[in-house]
Amino acid sequence: MNRRMVFHICGMMTVLEAVLMILPLVTSLIYGEKCVYSFVAAMGAALILGSVLMLASKTDDHVIYSREGFCITALTWVIFSAIGALPFTISGEIPSYVDAFFETVSGFTTTGASILRDVESMSRGLLMWRSFTHWVGGMGILVMVMAVLPTLTDRSIHIMRAEMPGPIVGKLVPRVRQTATILYIIYIALTLLQIVLLLAGGMNLFEAMVHTFGTAGTGGFSSKADSIAGYSPYIQWVITIFMFIFGINFNLYYLALIRRFKSVFTSEELWTYTAIVFVSVGAIAVNIRPLYDTLGETLRHSAFQVMTIVSTSGFATADFNLWPQLSKCILCILMFVGACAGSTAGGLKVSRVIMLGKSVKRELKKMLHPRSVSAVRFEGKPLDDATLSGVGVYFALYMAIFLGTFLLISFEPFDFETKFTSVLACFNNVGPGLGAVGPTGNYADYTAFSKIVLSVSMLLGRLEIYPVIFLLSPSVWLRKR
Repeated sequence: MNRRMVFHICGMMTVLEAVLMILPLVTSLIYGEKCVYSFVAAMGAALILGSVLMLASKTDDHVIYSREGFCITALTWVIFSAIGALPFTISGEIPSYVDAFFETVSGFTTTGASILRDVESMSRGLLMWRSFTHWVGGMGILVMVMAVLPTLTDRSIHIMRAEMPGPIVGKLVPRVRQTATILYIIYIALTLLQIVLLLAGGMNLFEAMVHTFGTAGTGGFSSKADSIAGYSPYIQWVITIFMFIFGINFNLYYLALIRRFKSVFTSEELWTYTAIVFVSVGAIAVNIRPLYDTLGETLRHSAFQVMTIVSTSGFATADFNLWPQLSKCILCILMFVGACAGSTAGGLKVSRVIMLGKSVKRELKKMLHPRSVSAVRFEGKPLDDATLSGVGVYFALYMAIFLGTFLLISFEPFDFETKFTSVLACFNNVGPGLGAVGPTGNYADYTAFSKIVLSVSMLLGRLEIYPVIFLLSPSVWLRKR
């Protein structure tokens, strides 16, 4: 393990976080808010810590292997969350550091679970920072660095693989830095487009930025207590469409830009994702039709809630706690599935669900025809046994961690539905669950211990388990190359 390299990059990242706080700092200055001082203090702390880490761990060895990639990724996300929580606590608007840490982890992991009871009383600067963490965490903190820093070697693909969601992560072009740059250009372009469309719908610039950051990062923090419910149908449809867009594998956008349209339109994952969305919208619309006056309103609420759950965004236009059981069951299933690999969404990912389904089909076929030889194909290509084994192991770990987390918070005085869906919503980076943590509720009444447990589950879900496990493994840190 090249520990000096790990801490040096973490120091660079901590300094970067101070730079990222400029946006909420400027927002606070524009609105003349007292929380400007909390950002100055947090930026100072980040600069001091980052500088110390960088100076104390200087090294000429910049080669990154898989273990360094995993540990850099997990440690950076923990440091970002710890420093990012300071403005909330220093300002006094979230007095408890545990609550502030939960809120910040929820932001960076694009979960959208909140402990705030009165979001509209928050300072504009803190609301901007809260939503901006979604945008930063959506594409990946370290992917951003790879897009702008020429100092990292091409082995930094190990960092991208540790941070980008999905079973398979590759390079779009030969150099990792170029790949990261392409991804961020697409990400920024879509972000700016949504801001323009929301401004056209009557939102002011502050609200447009806050809600676009929440959509682009598929996080769901809003500046309004009723989330998106109070906005016009136009605004709701724009956000619905962009939640779908940000749930698609960003590699497909690059393929579309270089006119490889056949690869886009024959994508098995894209078609499956689209089918899941349309079938779910139709089924829920039929189920909730008696609750709304018109078919148009029914479809709008159904489409919005399906997209906010499957993309793991966490916005809301209706309280789906009040919907029939069938609709709530469909939404719970969508929390597990999530959107596409290579998107900003959480969950298992559609690609893994497809691979798991095909693996089961192959094993059943082998039971009937033991001598038959059949390959599992995905996106037109045969998958090797190592990939299929990796997907199976990930799913086993996923279920073990999910059940373990559920047991750890089982002592809380909530009903089964609330506890089960709170773990489901946090581990899959969805945000709202059912019961007391539904779209009109929050996580404020959980104990400090449970908030820490759920914060760890959010990190495990966003980083897809392995980086956090390796970070906590002594053998990884002590082992030499």
